[in-house]
Amino acid sequence: MPVNIYLEETTKKVAWLCNDNWELAPQIYELEKWLVEHGIKLPSNSYIADVGFEVRKSASGGGASLNSESLKIMGKIGMSLYLSEYGNTNAQ
Repeated sequence: MPVNIYLEETTKKVAWLCNDNWELAPQIYELEKWLVEHGIKLPSNSYIADVGFEVRKSASGGGASLNSESLKIMGKIGMSLYLSEYGNTNAQ
């Protein structure tokens, strides 16, 4: 499910990013890139960016973070971020 961006009320799909990549850091990178290139052009509404990721088995800290520019864009267009954690997806 990786990154599904949709309108909250209608669940109408706006964008789908990362296809079968279940790693959080690359998904956040692609979301940030998409926000700067496309998201900033969206009219204000109620959007959801649902990031579906798989927990790294050997994780001991670190991970992904959204930069301030992305957070500003999300606030301006009315986008919420959902982090959907999944068990083994057999993607890795």
